[in-house]
Amino acid sequence: MKMNHPGFFKTPVYIVLASFATLIFTSLCQGDEPTKVDVRVISQGAKFIGSSMGGCMITIRDLETGELLAKGTTAGGTGDTELIMKAQNLTHAPVSTEDSAVFSAALDIDEPTHILVTATGPRAQKQGENLVSASQWIVPGKHVTGGDAFLLKLRGFIVDIKTPPTHVKITETPVTIHLSANVTMMCGCPIEPGGTWDADKIELTARVKHDGKLLNTIPLKYAGETSQFATDFEVSEKGLYEATVFAYDPVDGNTGIDKVTWLLK
Repeated sequence: MKMNHPGFFKTPVYIVLASFATLIFTSLCQGDEPTKVDVRVISQGAKFIGSSMGGCMITIRDLETGELLAKGTTAGGTGDTELIMKAQNLTHAPVSTEDSAVFSAALDIDEPTHILVTATGPRAQKQGENLVSASQWIVPGKHVTGGDAFLLKLRGFIVDIKTPPTHVKITETPVTIHLSANVTMMCGCPIEPGGTWDADKIELTARVKHDGKLLNTIPLKYAGETSQFATDFEVSEKGLYEATVFAYDPVDGNTGIDKVTWLLK
């Protein structure tokens, strides 16, 4: 409504007030207050993925249109070990605490929206990255922040081969290869025999190839320090070698890998 319109000052006051009330009501209905969504990502069988692992990249999209509504990274701690590892097995109570890693979004929506939330990470270990996504409807002004809020469970292990260095050239034959790896849960939680995350229950194996053909399958053993595993084996044939180290939990099939190559000349 233009104030300089010739008929504006002839319009009854109650009509003017009603028009302004309609504008205000419409504005409120169009979602002036952002709808809050808290997204957390928890490691399969372990804790929250937060700042110590570079967090997880979160995207929130309109499932129907593909429009990007929010994007960011989870930040914060890994949470309360006892609460997560014990209480969640007994009840359906929330396992997140105030310091648990989270990405908090404020979505500008004015209609019920079907959202697709995707997490990719952990960002500090690119070779171990996995992706998980889920969808749900949200309604303007009805926040998704209570309890664990929008909780995604990310599968995998972080397997980080330390030796030998990739693409190293070795001239002596035969040679003993010392293959070692740092292995953790996706949240960075340590793995060790008899620990909360028990190495005795996780299969750690190297698949060694020579010029593209499987040469041997060799188990890695605990190397005496938390999350450290290693094995030694001898190779003598010249050519390109590749080792794929995988961590595998037979209880739920959770798996993570890393690869390394070297040349024997």
